[in-house]
Amino acid sequence: MPGTLRFAISIPQFVGDGAFDPAGLRVYLARAEELGFDGAWTVEQVLGTAPVLGPIETMTYAAASTERLRLGCAVFVTPLYSPVHLAKSVSTLDQLSRGRVEVGVATGGRARMFSAFAVDPASLVSRFTEGLRLMKALWTEPNVTFEGRFWQLEGATMTPGPFQKPHPPIWFGANHPAALARAATYGDGFFGAGSTATNQFAQQVPIVQEALAKAERDPASFGFAKRVYIAVDDDTERARRRVAASLADLYGDFGRRLEPAAIAGNPDACIEGVQQVADAGAELILFTPFFDEPEQMERLAAEVMPNLPRSA
Repeated sequence: MPGTLRFAISIPQFVGDGAFDPAGLRVYLARAEELGFDGAWTVEQVLGTAPVLGPIETMTYAAASTERLRLGCAVFVTPLYSPVHLAKSVSTLDQLSRGRVEVGVATGGRARMFSAFAVDPASLVSRFTEGLRLMKALWTEPNVTFEGRFWQLEGATMTPGPFQKPHPPIWFGANHPAALARAATYGDGFFGAGSTATNQFAQQVPIVQEALAKAERDPASFGFAKRVYIAVDDDTERARRRVAASLADLYGDFGRRLEPAAIAGNPDACIEGVQQVADAGAELILFTPFFDEPEQMERLAAEVMPNLPRSA
């Protein structure tokens, strides 16, 4: 995963009841491939007021509509899943896409309706780490005997495993220093949140790098990515107003405090803002427009990406 700067684009998922446009999404994804994006990524929101399509289903549709794009979710809140079912879904999608899946994982924090998932919030971190160990075992071992606190298996087999060996890249979403350190133990990369400002991301990267050194892991085997909420608009004030309104719609009152984390304005301002993200350590930048997604994707590809360092 590590290397020269790469760019990904978010898959439009915020779709109201009956409003999904199958042909429109196919055109959008095909154009993303034509424009040279490395991947197309989803988000996960199971419960909430915003109308969001599920990530696995959306990634599957995207896999059938594309040939080259990497397909990811940033992030699955994995303690809310059965790791056996999630491992099977990811394996299947990786086979269907011929090895194009990337998996973001996180504990998701404690501000969730855990009672809807039969999960005790006091066990959140334990469930997270155990579930991740179980998924990796199911992906890599022909017969799994697993004696965990939450899950027990004896001589279990899951086949076919993922197309990618040993398994798809696992990206960690995290904020707390302890969670950042876990990324170096269990993950293949760290994925900074869109709600995290660039200066915060710049402080997180060294924490992960220090944990990698302590774990004696090769830094070349570990990636750094960042979701960037972005709007390219020749009218900077209009761009910031629209981004602020979108953040409030997505996050509610909390979103009103996140506007400084977004990059919005004319192409030069966006280039400068994205360059700062790259300078902070991001090797993969996931652009996430809130509105006019096809137009924003075109402007990013024509006016922003060519002016940033990237692989040939």
